[in-house]
Amino acid sequence: MSSPIATIGDLERWQDRVRQAGPAAVQVAICMGTGCMAKGAASVLEAFRREIAALSDGPRIEIKQTGCHGFCSQGAIVVVSPPEVFYRDVRVEDVPEIVRETALQGQVIERLLYVDPVTNKAHCSPHSIPFYARQRRLVLERNGITDPNSIEDYVAAGGYSSLAKVLSEMTPEEVIAEVEKSGLRGRGGGGFPTGRKWRSCREAPGEPKYLICNGDEGDPGAFMDRSVMEGNPHAVIEGMIIGAYAIGAQQAFIYVRNEYPLAVQRLENALAQAREHGLLGSNILNSGFSLDIQIDRGGGAFVCGESTALMASLEGKPGEPRAKYVHTVEVGLHGKPTLLNNVETWANVPIIIARGADWFASIGTEKSKGTKVFSLVGKVQNTGLVEVPMGMTLREIVVEIGGGVPDGKRLKAVQTGGPSGGCIPTEHMDAEVDFDQLWELGSIMGSGGLIVMDEDTCMVNVARYFTEFLLKESCGKCVPCREGLAQVLEVLTRICAGKGREGDIELLLELCDCLDDAALCGLGNTASNPVRSTIRYFRDEYDAHIRDRRCPARECRGLFDYQIIAEQCRGCGVCAKECPAEAISGERKKPHVIDQDKCIRCGLCFAACPFDSIAKV
Repeated sequence: MSSPIATIGDLERWQDRVRQAGPAAVQVAICMGTGCMAKGAASVLEAFRREIAALSDGPRIEIKQTGCHGFCSQGAIVVVSPPEVFYRDVRVEDVPEIVRETALQGQVIERLLYVDPVTNKAHCSPHSIPFYARQRRLVLERNGITDPNSIEDYVAAGGYSSLAKVLSEMTPEEVIAEVEKSGLRGRGGGGFPTGRKWRSCREAPGEPKYLICNGDEGDPGAFMDRSVMEGNPHAVIEGMIIGAYAIGAQQAFIYVRNEYPLAVQRLENALAQAREHGLLGSNILNSGFSLDIQIDRGGGAFVCGESTALMASLEGKPGEPRAKYVHTVEVGLHGKPTLLNNVETWANVPIIIARGADWFASIGTEKSKGTKVFSLVGKVQNTGLVEVPMGMTLREIVVEIGGGVPDGKRLKAVQTGGPSGGCIPTEHMDAEVDFDQLWELGSIMGSGGLIVMDEDTCMVNVARYFTEFLLKESCGKCVPCREGLAQVLEVLTRICAGKGREGDIELLLELCDCLDDAALCGLGNTASNPVRSTIRYFRDEYDAHIRDRRCPARECRGLFDYQIIAEQCRGCGVCAKECPAEAISGERKKPHVIDQDKCIRCGLCFAACPFDSIAKV
């Protein structure tokens, strides 16, 4: 289809033609998300192309590129259909066998299947794998199925039908009312009611109005928005067009981190396709409504995830926030009313329009509706992206979907909400994950980062790490953030070095109060969460650092000892050779010992031991 789609009827006829064409007899879907590409998926794709091109007969085999499946720890991922066989950790040398055995003969290659480490059961279908079975995928529903480079794929799955419904059947007021009724709250961090924000922007005086998609995802370990932009860019674009129609905007922007080149590439391709087919630009679907969307790249500043800093950056100014007493829905980009939502929020909009506000509101909790996409990382078996209904417990996410903590270690805490989130201890793992419960526990939903920590994680050092990150990423415009974070970091660094003082904990809490009350923007206002939550739940670790000069997690250098386990030591002498203090002695092939008076606790012996015979005590 190359001619523009001028009417709703044209779109419906196009959808019918694409669906009637149907898939090939055999389809080989290869995940081409960033995670799988880092594991060689591009080379796997080329190998499939060469192998299939060399075939002289047999069924027609279609190769399809898809977005991120979410099961990033298992990449590169290939799914062959029928009979929908899920292969993990696929490498170039596996490709001829997959084509010969599975694509041509329908046989399953057992060694490439996912094996559940708990049950030791091999899973052929992705739907039976516990990682996927416990999820409820709405935003990620088409990831792993749809080719993000193909508008035809998106249209065949019903794409742009919500836009057609809005432009042909609904007034802007009705669209806003539907979003309000759905209970959708912003997925970018604050959780503000989306429909209320849209209504405020529509009713704000001033023209023109602007619309922005915030793709400036800067939390360490977070990649939810990146994967949505890479895997289903048309869903984001369709949501933005619907939002622009609702508030009366004719110009929109997608602000993306420059570190996301694949997301930018696929968004640019999707925008070009939408324009080519008349779904973006002037007089969309002959409705009289016009909109253009352009991409702007951010320089990687974490603070530009904050709305006013982002808008300043779009204007070509330094990415510095401003005071919030004037709302951006009234005075935003270029001083005009501006609507800003993040990637995941926009991707939910076509779903709400297509399936109805009542259906969407039936998912989740009383005040947190729908699903939430999380990046599950850290000390957990199954790292990747998960999408679950609001209200699922942390334990269900970490243990049942994530597979729990590896190596028999004990789950200690989960940090939610990125650098500005709090650390929730294991005794609260049965708390429901929604905006309000996380806030009560001293954390936030944030954009959706979940970092799992085990018994070897020092919670004081966690607070120090995230404070250091926030200080580096602060714009430095306001004194509470610029000086307060520096003081917090100084105290935490001193404690982690074994030089803490009586009264340091009280000083930290006083500095946190200052940040909460006086910082200019959300970065400073929430910067205290890692500190407050770790003091609240792990004060005994702070006390051990300050009073006993010991790190209970044995992570802070100099605050624990190294000891050779005699029963495991082979007497190889490697540790003695590595020791710069000559603190290790012993005869060859006999257990060695460490002289604690000479030991400088550098850890070189621990890293060098080939038999894991040295323990932290």
